[in-house]
Amino acid sequence: MTNSTKALLPAALLEALGRYDTPTICNALEIVAPERRLIGYTTKPLVCPFPDLPPMVGYARTTTIRSVLASGLPAAEQQKRRIAYYEYVGTGAGPRINVIQDIDGPDVGFGAFWGEVQSSVHKALGCLGVITDGSIRDIPQWAPGFQALAGSIGPSHAYVHADSFGGEVRVAGMTVRSGDLIHADRHGAVVIPLDIAAKLPDAAELCGRRETPILEIARSPSFTLEKLKEALARSAEIH
Repeated sequence: MTNSTKALLPAALLEALGRYDTPTICNALEIVAPERRLIGYTTKPLVCPFPDLPPMVGYARTTTIRSVLASGLPAAEQQKRRIAYYEYVGTGAGPRINVIQDIDGPDVGFGAFWGEVQSSVHKALGCLGVITDGSIRDIPQWAPGFQALAGSIGPSHAYVHADSFGGEVRVAGMTVRSGDLIHADRHGAVVIPLDIAAKLPDAAELCGRRETPILEIARSPSFTLEKLKEALARSAEIH
């Protein structure tokens, strides 16, 4: 656990990154860090009950959960661990995004860790949302503005509890470490290496400029294959 509240990157940079959707950030990463074309983002579908919320950009707080088996710890120890978990989630560089791996194997999503209570508590702790391959519930009562990308939606929490926190997790094909910078929206999520984050807004703008001539002709009533070829050539010349 880190008790530092110092931001790792300027707030203005996080705000700038949040102006782009996650696919555009992935496109920008292909320019800035082409070696990451096959890593660092979700590759399996996730449910997003709030698709109209804007992209979220924040630092990961990682957790593993289980729900099929009860904790097995005495009640006092369970309470102590819960408090330690909230201290971990609620401290460190912010804003923060919860990244939760369900480790119940074939029973992943059996019980929901996330619902009305946890979304409200985590929002109050300074978190923007959750990315999990587990299940969520209480959608109508969910904390307003708290984003969710989940493996499924279900009715019960079963024996759900945090098994560990602060370590490496893998959710929907994306490997995340505590403190990683995450960009996420309705499409999924991607890890942004801190050392290249500042280069992404310019790269995202470059992607947009390269797409513009192609989109203009594709949407034009005078579209022809020859005009498309010309647009592709113009696009390739934009740097």
